[in-house]
Amino acid sequence: MHPRVGLHQVAFLDESTPAFLDHCCRIGVQHTTLVTASLMPAGALDEALLALAVGAPHVEAVNHQFAVYPDLDNDRGEATEKLLQAIDIAATLGASSVYLQTGGRGGLTWEQAAERFAALIAPCTAAAAAQGIRVLVENASSFNADIHIAHTLADTITLAELAGIGLCIEWHACWMEAGLKALLRQAIPMTGLVQVSDYVLGDRTAPCRAVPGDGVIPLDRILGDVLEAGYQGVFDIELVGPRIAAEGARAATQRAAQTVSEILTRLGA
Repeated sequence: MHPRVGLHQVAFLDESTPAFLDHCCRIGVQHTTLVTASLMPAGALDEALLALAVGAPHVEAVNHQFAVYPDLDNDRGEATEKLLQAIDIAATLGASSVYLQTGGRGGLTWEQAAERFAALIAPCTAAAAAQGIRVLVENASSFNADIHIAHTLADTITLAELAGIGLCIEWHACWMEAGLKALLRQAIPMTGLVQVSDYVLGDRTAPCRAVPGDGVIPLDRILGDVLEAGYQGVFDIELVGPRIAAEGARAATQRAAQTVSEILTRLGA
């Protein structure tokens, strides 16, 4: 398995974190992204630490939903408090970053919501830096408008610059955008994580991820553009949706990891 392949926990949310980490070990994946929803319940972090102590993959990132209490417009401090907890969890796990969905905008315009996000996140950035953790914001489908405001790579770059944080690039949400190669050149210097999946034309379900190689996303070309732009980090495979459930998370993620590994090897990463 290529050493820059990572696997996201989202396909295994109905299983324990140790079970997911064991699967990563079995298929040879050396990096993983864990989610705070699975780590914040009592005892869950200790279970993860025990699993990591016996040779599980490196935790590259922790995924956290920010202002979902209920949204950016109506949050009264819980988002900041929970993110500080997420940063502490990431530091305990030895993770490199925490990446976020922002929370929905409520009644705010995009610009107002972006300013609100930047203000709410500000107390957390210094705390993260002090522990060697990068805070990242991702681009995500507009189907996620209830929990997020950045739905194009260009908007996500704007938001990250406003908030003074980094980027997590989600291919599934931006592969079809105009001027993508130029956007990647702009984004990569501030990017801490790149997420990989595929899309099959005609899928209308949200989420609707496919195993890399099963759909139409030009993986070799985009991955090559990312490498050419200077990205040195992990390629995080994030799979969820009916196709993954039908095949089974274990089989789908193993097949995905092997495909991405082969592409990276072919491109000389």
